[in-house]
Amino acid sequence: MSCLRGVSTLTATGLCVEVADWHRFTGATTGSYLGLVPSEFSSGARRVQGGITKTGNSHARRLLVESAWHHRRPLRSSRERARRADGQPAAVRDRAEAGNRRLHQRWTRLDHRNKRPTVAAVAVARELAGWCWSLATLKEAAAARTG
Repeated sequence: MSCLRGVSTLTATGLCVEVADWHRFTGATTGSYLGLVPSEFSSGARRVQGGITKTGNSHARRLLVESAWHHRRPLRSSRERARRADGQPAAVRDRAEAGNRRLHQRWTRLDHRNKRPTVAAVAVARELAGWCWSLATLKEAAAARTG
């Protein structure tokens, strides 16, 4: 996970401790477990979405929202991120780079739609939770295959 922008060793460790077993979720359900999905008020044909639910683990949610702010700026190579990526399998590095590009594009699209930066940060954090799930389960599957 530390190959993602904004996710340092401390953030990755905090997320792993707070979530514990990533296999309980899918990429889509991770955000709802952390309370990063909108609440909904529906009746009949009427559907109204509100603010995020804020259920689940508040510490992990805060870590993801703080990390999401790093995706606001354009993607550039970083010596620190390259150092954190050293020793990671090629599949993990490639998946993390795809995630970094996608998360910045998401932020850019939300910015062009004139969404408030705080709303964009939470939306990117929800998607970042899915990428963290993807990398956590990918790395565990690769470790299980190698021994």
